[in-house]
Amino acid sequence: MHQHLISSNENKTMDLELSEKRVLITGASIGIGAAIAEKFLKEGAKVIIVSRGSEMLFENEKKFQNEFGKDNIFAESCDCTSSESLLRLEKIIQDKWKGIDIVIANVGDGRSVPDPIPNDEQWTKTWNNNFESSLLTARTFLPMLQKSKGCLLFISSITAMEAFGAPVDYSTAKSAVAALAKNMARKLAKEVRVNVLAPGNIYFPGGSWDKKIKQDPVRVNTIIESSVPMNRFGTPEEIADAALFLCSRRAAFITGSVLVVDGGQTVGVF
Repeated sequence: MHQHLISSNENKTMDLELSEKRVLITGASIGIGAAIAEKFLKEGAKVIIVSRGSEMLFENEKKFQNEFGKDNIFAESCDCTSSESLLRLEKIIQDKWKGIDIVIANVGDGRSVPDPIPNDEQWTKTWNNNFESSLLTARTFLPMLQKSKGCLLFISSITAMEAFGAPVDYSTAKSAVAALAKNMARKLAKEVRVNVLAPGNIYFPGGSWDKKIKQDPVRVNTIIESSVPMNRFGTPEEIADAALFLCSRRAAFITGSVLVVDGGQTVGVF
């Protein structure tokens, strides 16, 4: 009887109520952003994916349109460190969809230098890519989200939680993203839910860990086995599943939270 009940429950699904939701995902040409886009499309949402304009972005657009229909997915070039570029994107979305329900601020770049305090040029570049892009995206689309009673999700990093040896400028910028989200969530609690996802080590072809593995696979294997209790990388799809939940009605009472998805890497830190 017990086994029968388990089997029966496995066939049940959770309706995330994301069908027809209008979703903007920045930094969606590869990895986590692309995986989030595909998951939303599978739930019946309408999705716009943006990046600075890599070929991969428009390859994703074509692939997703073939699978989910041209009316449900489109891509636009947008530099999320530029208010002017974001305002152009906002006008496109307003003309096409008359608003937005969910915004995923996913732009980021962890490449930097090992200096305790990087020089001004390097610091500004990292800060703009990882914090200003999130701030400007939120600022641009907040009025739309307030109108739709929507959801804003920032993709940060576990480097925002503690010093793991990541570049100082990157870690600091990601910490600022979490602080921004928590403060926004408190002030917007009755209008817009604001949350943060903090991924750990995520592997995907063409990503930073893919490049490190090709350079020194033994060292990378040692790092993962010694620092991640689950002894493996996470996948973009696993981060996407968490993102969909946080943006769904199933998370209706969650705002101002930072959800860590890292295979237990931060368990022993606090």
